[in-house]
Amino acid sequence: MNFERIQEKLEILADAAKYDVSCSSSGGNRKNKGGLGNSHASGICHTYTEDGRCVSLLKILLTNHCIYDCAYCVSRKSNDVKRAAFTVEEVVDLTINFYRRNYIEGLFLSSGIFKDSDTTMERLVQVAKKLRLEHNFNGYIHLKSIPCASNELMKEAGLYADRLSVNIEIPTEKGLKLLAPDKSHSEMIKPMSFVKNELILYKEEKKIFRKVPKFAPAGQSTQMIVGATGETDLKIIKVADHFYQNFNLKRVYYSGYVPVLEDSRLPSIHSQVPMQRENRLYQADWLMRFYGFEANEILDASNPFLDLEIDPKLAWALRHREQFPVNINSAPKEMILRIPGIGTKSVGKILMARRFQKLTLEHLKKMGVAVNRAKYFVEFENNNIFSKLIDEQNFRKIILAGMSSKYQNPFSQQLSLF
Repeated sequence: MNFERIQEKLEILADAAKYDVSCSSSGGNRKNKGGLGNSHASGICHTYTEDGRCVSLLKILLTNHCIYDCAYCVSRKSNDVKRAAFTVEEVVDLTINFYRRNYIEGLFLSSGIFKDSDTTMERLVQVAKKLRLEHNFNGYIHLKSIPCASNELMKEAGLYADRLSVNIEIPTEKGLKLLAPDKSHSEMIKPMSFVKNELILYKEEKKIFRKVPKFAPAGQSTQMIVGATGETDLKIIKVADHFYQNFNLKRVYYSGYVPVLEDSRLPSIHSQVPMQRENRLYQADWLMRFYGFEANEILDASNPFLDLEIDPKLAWALRHREQFPVNINSAPKEMILRIPGIGTKSVGKILMARRFQKLTLEHLKKMGVAVNRAKYFVEFENNNIFSKLIDEQNFRKIILAGMSSKYQNPFSQQLSLF
């Protein structure tokens, strides 16, 4: 083996893979049965770079050769970059050797599309198949689904991979056609539909048969590039909500566009999407998945972009002050979930504790509630309606000041601001 050449390939193809952020490993349940690795239900512990990228998986492209010329992609066929390609055996050897050295706990494998979709997908499947059958590797494997790949290959991929994903890339069909005219959302959705149906079939067969081969036990995910085209945050979270509702996705990932190429169709090479916008989209995503919010509640036509200064739940509460304060001792779970500063775990603690005593602000503080936000939106048996007494113009200012300091008496804070 030419180690210098392998090292060069690794540098090229690991760097090319860094723009794909959808590499979380949570949700796998493949147990160690005497081989290498163990992908279990709690997921793998990752380390992260300063910009939030996951680095504990071996995250590489099989090749950065590609037949497509997507304007936003560093691997586009017209871009003058160093090209490289791993063989199936090289990826397998790297994965096993890195795992034995405790560098990684799993593999995230994507690829540029070379020759055609089926050829590319077949190579990806061969890597996973060799790891599972020849090396008895039980660690986490995430494979990228290649649009237009055959159902037979997608079926085989799901038998050997823990998670499958296909990136929607640009949130709207119009934006995709502008930047990647050879691609279409319909082609990307086909493998997603197939995986969804196979996951449903697996669950049904599991009820009847004791031993059924696992199929993508960690489900499927997708990723959207944010900021390469002019979509609003409202449009982006509506698209995400559509995929959650219709394709049972585990996660939708949001990747701020990184300017790497000069192109008249793209934003300026000197502009970059603020990291805070990505963060706000993930927070809005959690509101839809775990807090009972609809996409149209988080944003609307008059507020199409997320507030970069405050989180989406707080922004919603400020726009709907008529629904507050909420009596923490009597309100239903659905409304307590909407109080800024109260997370899902704290809601469970509140519902349990209030069965035995009347709760106070101090109780909430001990439960881990962010009282520097929640205190303005809750009331107790003493009918605290402080938030309704504050002048509308200054309410946001008061909350922001409170979030940047330790908890103090709200009335004393009010005096300090006026």
